[in-house]
Amino acid sequence: MEESELVKKAGNGDREAFCQLYSIYKDRLYRYAYYRLGNDVDAQDAVQDCIMSAFEQISKLRRAEAFPRWIFKILHGSCSIYVKQQIRQRENETLDTARPSANLYVTMNESATELCRALNLLSAEERDIVLLSVVAGFTSKEISKLTGLTAGSVRSKLSRSLSKMRTYLE
Repeated sequence: MEESELVKKAGNGDREAFCQLYSIYKDRLYRYAYYRLGNDVDAQDAVQDCIMSAFEQISKLRRAEAFPRWIFKILHGSCSIYVKQQIRQRENETLDTARPSANLYVTMNESATELCRALNLLSAEERDIVLLSVVAGFTSKEISKLTGLTAGSVRSKLSRSLSKMRTYLE
C-alpha cells in the first residue's frame, strides 16, 4: 500500500495504517531527535510525544503528501521542548567540574562522537538544517517551509554548515 493511502486511512481512524506509517518513519524520527537532543532517553521521549500528538491530530491533515513534513514539524516542536528542559536543568544544577559542560551531545562510539562534535560546531539553526536534510531527507524547499527561511538561504546555510563539519572531520 502506498504511503499516501496509509495517511488517508490513518486520518479516517485506521490505527493499523498509522502503525504502518510509524514503522516507515520511526528510524528517521529517532535519528533526528537523537542528534538534536544528544541522548537516547530524551530522543525516545520526544519521538513518543511526537507520535502521540500526530496520532491525535492526523485527521486534521489535509494533504497526504504533506505527511513527512508535518510529522517532522511536530518532532521539531517536541525536541524544542526537551532542549528548553535541558537548558533549565543545567541552569538549576550546581557546577560540577567532573561533568563536561560545553558539549550537549553524549554518544556511544567514536564515529558518532566525532559527528556530534562536528554538529556541535554549528549554531542551532545550522544543526537543524543539516539534520533535516541529511537525517530526515528533506529538500531545501521542504526545509524552508519548516524553518521559515527561503530555499536559497537553506541551501546556502546547508553548504556552509557541511563545509564547517567537513573541515573539522578532516
